[in-house]
Amino acid sequence: MPDLNDQTALALPTGRRLVAEESENRLTLSLDAQPLITLRLAREPELQVQVEARPDTQALWAACYWLFARDPACQHLAWHLDEAPVEALLSGLLIASETAGQYRCERALFWQLPQPWVGASMTGSYPQQMVISGGKRHPLRPVKPRGEVYRRFDARLGAWISLRTVDIGLDLERFNRWQNSARVASFWQEEGSLEQHREYLGKLEADPHTVTLIGCFDDQPFAYFEAYWAKEDRIAPFYEASDYDRGIHMLVGEENHRGPHKVASWLSALTHYLFLDDPRTQRVVAEPRADNAKMIAYMQGQRFHCEKEFDFPHKRAALMVLGRERFFERCVLA
Repeated sequence: MPDLNDQTALALPTGRRLVAEESENRLTLSLDAQPLITLRLAREPELQVQVEARPDTQALWAACYWLFARDPACQHLAWHLDEAPVEALLSGLLIASETAGQYRCERALFWQLPQPWVGASMTGSYPQQMVISGGKRHPLRPVKPRGEVYRRFDARLGAWISLRTVDIGLDLERFNRWQNSARVASFWQEEGSLEQHREYLGKLEADPHTVTLIGCFDDQPFAYFEAYWAKEDRIAPFYEASDYDRGIHMLVGEENHRGPHKVASWLSALTHYLFLDDPRTQRVVAEPRADNAKMIAYMQGQRFHCEKEFDFPHKRAALMVLGRERFFERCVLA
C-alpha cells in the first residue's frame, strides 16, 4: 500500500489532479498544474494553517482534503484568515471559533460534505411524505439513481473506489458467476441459472426500497451490494427502525479483491455513500449470518457493533449497527 508520507498527488473524482510541494512548515498545492494555494503550517498543539493570499472556497476545500488525507489521524485544522470565509462557513467546511480571525475545519464535518464524492444526489433534499406499503408506514422514497453514485480515490490503497447501480444487461453474467461460487453460495444461498438471476435482479430493480450496486476498484467490478431502506425491510420487526435507516447486503465476487485492507476500503466507502446520500440517515445496519465470524470482525473493524443476535426464518443473524455520529467522529477515510 502507498506510504502517505510519500504522497505528492491526489486525484479527484472530477478528473482533476491535486499536486503538492510540502515541507515541515509550508505546503503549496496546484490543481491541474495551476497554482492553487500556499499555506504556512505550525504543528503544535494542533495543526495551525495560515494562508499567504486570500483563498477561495475551492482552495480551502482542497487544502483541507490534502491535510486530512495526508494524516488520517488528524481530527482538526485551525485556520487563521484575515477575512471571514463566508461561503465556507455557510457550507460547514469551516466553523468560527471564539478567537477573532481563527476558524476550524473538523474532520467529522468535512467528510459529511457530499461533493465531489456523490455528485448531484437529490435524495437528501427529497421531501417527506408518509405512505403505507406492505402494511408498513414509511417515507415515500425518491426515484432510484442510475449510473455512478460514488467515487473517491483511496489514498491508502492507491486506487479508485466507486459504486454504480446494477445494469442487468451488463452485469447479469458476473452476478451469476459470483452467486454460483461455493464461497458466496455458502452465505447467500442464491445459486441458480442466468434466468433465475435475471428475475432476482429484475424484482429488486422494481422494488423502491432497495438499490442494487456494483463496487469497483479502478473501474473493475469486484462486488455486489444491496442498499435498502430498513423501515420497509424484513429486518424492521427485529429492531426499532427509524424512517431513514439504511441496511446493506454485501458480496465480494472477485477472489483477488478479498482481504482486510480491501474490505476497509469498500465498506467505509459504502457506508460513507449511504450517510451522504441522505443526511437524515442516522444508522446503517446489516444482518450477516451469526456464524460469519470473519465478516463480523471486518465490520467491527469499521466501527459497527453487534447489537444482538436474532432469528430470521432462513438463518440466525447478527444485527450489526453503525451510527452516523460514530462513523464521522473518528472518520478513517483518506
